Amino acid sequence: MTAVRELPLDQLLLGDAVEMMRMLPDASIDCVFADPPYNLQLRGELRRPDDSVVDGVDDDWDKFTDFAAYDEFSRAWLSEARRLMHKDATIWVIGSYHNIFRLGAIMQDLGFWILNDVIWRKTNPMPNFRGRRFTNAHETLIWAAREPKSRYRFNYQAMKSLNDDTQMRSDWTIPLCTGGERLRNQHGLKLHPTQKPEALLHRVILAATNPDDVVLDPFSGTATTATVAKRLNRHFIGIERHPAYVEAGWARLREMRAAPAHLTRPMPSRREAPRIAFGVLVERGLVPPGTLLHDRLRRVSATVAADASIIAGAHRGSIHQVGAAVQNAASCNGWTFWHIEREGRLVALDHVRETLRP
Repeated sequence: MTAVRELPLDQLLLGDAVEMMRMLPDASIDCVFADPPYNLQLRGELRRPDDSVVDGVDDDWDKFTDFAAYDEFSRAWLSEARRLMHKDATIWVIGSYHNIFRLGAIMQDLGFWILNDVIWRKTNPMPNFRGRRFTNAHETLIWAAREPKSRYRFNYQAMKSLNDDTQMRSDWTIPLCTGGERLRNQHGLKLHPTQKPEALLHRVILAATNPDDVVLDPFSGTATTATVAKRLNRHFIGIERHPAYVEAGWARLREMRAAPAHLTRPMPSRREAPRIAFGVLVERGLVPPGTLLHDRLRRVSATVAADASIIAGAHRGSIHQVGAAVQNAASCNGWTFWHIEREGRLVALDHVRETLRP
C-alpha cells in the first residue's frame, strides 16, 4: 500500500533539496522558482584595486568536482521538480553564464517546454575589477512549462498593468538586493552571497500564479521567494540545507504581513473575461437600433439593426462580417474597427463593451 504524502504548506524545510523533494507528493505544485548553485568554478581570491577581498560566492554548496558532477546534480533536482509539478505548472530557473546554458539543455532533455528566457539587467552590478572581461551586468531566467501541451498560467494583464499599461518585455531592469533589504550577520557582512531582490520575485510570482497557488523554492536561501509568496497570498514551500539561512528566513516571514486577498488577485485577461455579444449592447440601449457606426477615419459607415446585425450598402451581417466586407479583407475585429459618436468624439465599440464588465 502506497503511503499518502502530505504537502507541508507555508513551511521552510531544512535539508537537501533532492532528498526533501522526494518526500513531496506528485503533481502538487503550481509554480517552481529555483536559484540553484552557480558552479562558479572560482580559483583563488578576487581582490579590488585597493587590495580588499571581494565578498563573492565561495561556499561549499557552490563547489562541484567537474561539469559532469554538476550536470548529474542538476538532472536530479530538475527531474524531481518536474514530478512535483502538475501538468499545467511552470518553473523559473535563474542562473549566470556559468550554468544557465547547461541547465537549459537539461530542461529540454527532460521534457520541459521553454516559454521565455528573461534577462534580469542589474542597475548596480559588481564591477569587473581585473578589467579583462565585460562587466557581468545580468542574469538569465528560463521560464518553462512542464510539457508542450501544458495550459500554463500567464497573467498578461497584470504584467501590462505593472508596466504602465505597456506589454511587459523579456528584459527586466531591477537593482541588486541592497540597503535595508539585504540581510547581514552580526559582523555586518552579507548573510547570503546571492540574495535575490524581492522586486524580482514579485514579478515572477505575479506573472505565473494566482492566490492560494503553491510555490516551491528548492534552494530557498534566506526565503525571498517564501516572503514574497506570503505577501501575495500564495502558499510556499522552501527547502534549504543551511540552518542559519532557514533561521533568517523564518525571521523575515514573521515580519511579513500578507496584503488583503482581493488586492493580490491578478487583473483578468480578455480571454478569461465573460463573453459579451454585440447584441447585449443593442438590447441594453447602449447602441440602440438606428445608431450609425463609423470606422476610425469616418471613411465608411453602417447602421445598427434591431437584431444586432449592421447594414452598410449591400452588406448585412455581424460587426465582424461587415467590417471585413467594407475593407475587402478576409477578417475583421468589429469591436475595434467600428466606433460610435459620443459627445463629439468617436469611441470604439470595445470601449463601450468594457462598461458592462464587472
